[in-house]
Amino acid sequence: MLKKELENEGTGHDWWHIERVTNLANRIADEENADPFICTMSALLHDLADEKLNESEEAGLKRVKNWLDDLKIPQLQQEHILYIIKTISYKGGQGPKLTSLEAKVVQDADRLDAIGAIGIARCFTYAGSKGNLIHHPDVEPREGMTKEEYSKRDGTAINHFYEKLLKLKDLMNTRTGYNIAKERHNMMKQFLAEFFDEWSGKK
Repeated sequence: MLKKELENEGTGHDWWHIERVTNLANRIADEENADPFICTMSALLHDLADEKLNESEEAGLKRVKNWLDDLKIPQLQQEHILYIIKTISYKGGQGPKLTSLEAKVVQDADRLDAIGAIGIARCFTYAGSKGNLIHHPDVEPREGMTKEEYSKRDGTAINHFYEKLLKLKDLMNTRTGYNIAKERHNMMKQFLAEFFDEWSGKK
């Protein structure tokens, strides 16, 4: 059901994003001794409630709740999974402080898929889907965006690196997530250096 729901999604939040995040969540959960079932279920469902796929976040969460009910997931586990889905989104850096290890694991996994080689590809895929420019030298990256400003994502693809992606390494919750993020972060910095050299005609 999930694969069919998301396989043709065109902003970089498709089924393959879900699969990658789930694999990363399993890897981090194993290293950090987190509950593997909660991490796996939360990673699989984390985008199903997204406003991009529903009338509202509330409607999306109701869909997830109904799905968990159909699977006869125990109530305490349902509450934990729904808590994770509600709290791990970036929201312009305005998200709440996480209180469960499993939420930290899934958030790290989701954020790791936004950086590195995959993250670069997803950044430009999303920008293209919204009709945003690759780069404009006169448009400065925005700081301190509200959740509403962030959700519009109406800037340039390159500015998104400075508005979010380059910040994610230092926002990792777990040691495992941070260690993976370091290499992916360095790859993005190398890409940007090459990009600006080519943009200016130095290469």
